[in-house]
Amino acid sequence: MKRYIIIPLALCLFILMGCQNQKKETEMKEEKLVETNEAKGYSYSLAQWSLHREIETGRLDPFDFPKVAKELGFDAVEWVDQLYEKQIDSLGFDVVIERWKKESQKYSIDNVLIMVDLAGDLSHSDEEKRNRAVEIHRKYIDAAAYLGCHAIRVNTFGSYNPEEWSETTYDGLKRLSEYAATKNISVLAENHGWYSSDPRLLIPVIERINLPNCGTLADFGNWCIKRTKDENWGDCAEEYPDKYEGFGRLMTKAKAVSAKAYEFDENGNETTLDFDRLMQIIKDSGYNGYISVEYENEILDERQGIIATKDLLIKSANKLN
Repeated sequence: MKRYIIIPLALCLFILMGCQNQKKETEMKEEKLVETNEAKGYSYSLAQWSLHREIETGRLDPFDFPKVAKELGFDAVEWVDQLYEKQIDSLGFDVVIERWKKESQKYSIDNVLIMVDLAGDLSHSDEEKRNRAVEIHRKYIDAAAYLGCHAIRVNTFGSYNPEEWSETTYDGLKRLSEYAATKNISVLAENHGWYSSDPRLLIPVIERINLPNCGTLADFGNWCIKRTKDENWGDCAEEYPDKYEGFGRLMTKAKAVSAKAYEFDENGNETTLDFDRLMQIIKDSGYNGYISVEYENEILDERQGIIATKDLLIKSANKLN
């Protein structure tokens, strides 16, 4: 004999309303997630330099960079060649690039760009050394294309004479950009010190070159336009007078952005840079590419610094007008 369980009408209604409320709550969460993602408006990549202390001290194998990036919540990376100087010398350039590709594919990571420091100075006042730099950079262009990157970042330190710097920078950047165009790769000058950190000089050179694949990597930091000694790095004697105005100039030709952070207060805000203001400049420029996370200090653990920087970027993006 079959037995039937009789459920009171009130209980049925209670269960039905509960299911409807749960469905409504789920839909609201999904809508909220969509709103949040839309408000963010940007994709974030991880600059390998953020982990340079771990790599340089041997705590992190540099080839594990994509793995760590994925663990930290990133789907895209920016490689730094100087962190592989030993590997390039011992294994060879092509082997290193092949490992980059293998590891990035293994963790479903997109390769955004290569930051090139080992290929020479494209602004060097010595023509022979400048020519050599252009030649060496070409293999990085080929590597970037192979990896699926859109660009390489180059150095333009050059002469301490502004007129000479402008001419040598024009020559080096133009010739390399012409080659890069054949590979659909952009060549980006970063505000990385000396006259490269002075948009009043750099932007006119980019405009004079007038090639769609020659632009800037606009960095939140790096505003020293004169050192105490005639060296590429060291104590700063003079900074660009208004980094926010300067950043706005760089954004007129930007094809990449590096969000550098140094120190945070108890509320998670950067104490040396106004992230809200910088993010508004990015939005106003119309830029819609990756924003690279680059923590550069020893106050926080590098991974904590990376997370703090990304969180602040998202918070600032969500407040954009």
